[in-house]
Amino acid sequence: MKRSLLTVGFLISLSVSSQVQFSLATGLSGLRNFSPQQKFWAIGQTLQVSAHFSPTQGAYASLDYYTEGKFKNNFTATAKSLLTTPQQLSYMATGRLTYRQISLGLKHYFKGAFNTETGYNVYGLAGFGLLFAQVGNSNSIAVDTTLYQTQAFVGEGAFRKLTFDLGIGGEVPIGGNFFLFADGRTWLPASSKTASYLHNQKNVPLPFMLSAGMRILFASY
Repeated sequence: MKRSLLTVGFLISLSVSSQVQFSLATGLSGLRNFSPQQKFWAIGQTLQVSAHFSPTQGAYASLDYYTEGKFKNNFTATAKSLLTTPQQLSYMATGRLTYRQISLGLKHYFKGAFNTETGYNVYGLAGFGLLFAQVGNSNSIAVDTTLYQTQAFVGEGAFRKLTFDLGIGGEVPIGGNFFLFADGRTWLPASSKTASYLHNQKNVPLPFMLSAGMRILFASY
């Protein structure tokens, strides 16, 4: 994964030898997480800086942050000893996840160009990111973990994960180097690192985000 990130950075550095123009885009974003047993909605903001090396080729660096998402699941705690009564306890766990992510990658215009003045643009995004997540749990009943084996632990924690980031979007010029944009993106887990307090370790993160906002194009350098 580190080699992949270095490769992206190397490709960007090679392209900087030509004249470069920069853009800054920001907008509102809605997120739906599809991780098993951890589905939730959240809203947030996206901020993206783009370097344009040619009319259709460029690179981006982005920052996304979202509100806390909540989800609930039913679990059964099993007694560690045959002498414990009752042998099982049913309870509901309320989980919380908060996503923050930075991403670095390449941007390609399939239609139009970064500086088009008429019509509309269609672009794609591909890169790698680092997810910073806060996670926590609370249970509907108190479970004595010295007596019972539980699946969802009470408490709070944090974890980081590498992600593979994909997206597709469109934009229209509105004059004066301003563009309105809308895009759909996803983060796919690029590492198998596990984290405490998750209800399920599989496919975390697995969100889909829809964002809309404005991009401003700056002078060339």
